[in-house]
Amino acid sequence: MVWGLVIAMIKRRAHVAQDEWGAALWILLAFAFLATGDTGHVGFRVIAYALGGLETAITILGEEMNLAALGSVSTSWTFTIFYVCMVFMWKERYNKKLGMIAWLVLAAAAARSIIMLLPGNEWTSLTPPRPIYIIRNFPLMLMQLGIIYLVMRDSKTSHDSTFTWIGIMIIISFVCYAPVVAFVHSYPPIGMLMIPKTLAYLGIAIIGFKNLFAREQVSEALA
Repeated sequence: MVWGLVIAMIKRRAHVAQDEWGAALWILLAFAFLATGDTGHVGFRVIAYALGGLETAITILGEEMNLAALGSVSTSWTFTIFYVCMVFMWKERYNKKLGMIAWLVLAAAAARSIIMLLPGNEWTSLTPPRPIYIIRNFPLMLMQLGIIYLVMRDSKTSHDSTFTWIGIMIIISFVCYAPVVAFVHSYPPIGMLMIPKTLAYLGIAIIGFKNLFAREQVSEALA
């Protein structure tokens, strides 16, 4: 569904109002990255099951890599990029400069990227090790909180219902994601919260498409 929305956004780019194109472009890029990462996350698991189970491994550059773990690597990086795109989406929507909160979000993205490069992540393992699993997700949660603050603050001030709803969806995703990070190792069933989290992101994509790309006005040059 996300890939379908991304393709629809690309095909309907001429329907975007000129003053909304900057924010629309960043939403498009954000979900293109999200779809790419989650396709790897799910796709590698499907391939692993087809080849015998989640323990299936392949050799990459001389290193044995668990297929399911490889999917986790892909979604971890693209999820980080998703929130970087959200910063610039906010910037373009409200014609803002990158203030302290925005820079903190970008700094958290850089910190998370550095942490994910550390050997202690054991990306070749199917089960993410603690405590680095929590450590690498802490900057991501800071990024989410920063984006929630920026989007909700300026959408309320501007009476921008579209981005208020986008902010609400990010809040829902954060509320679902934080308990998983904190407790999934000790209570695995809490991982089921990733389902409403995923639906919240789908909600953001639908809201963005409906309010930015699904207009009827089409320029003659691109019609």
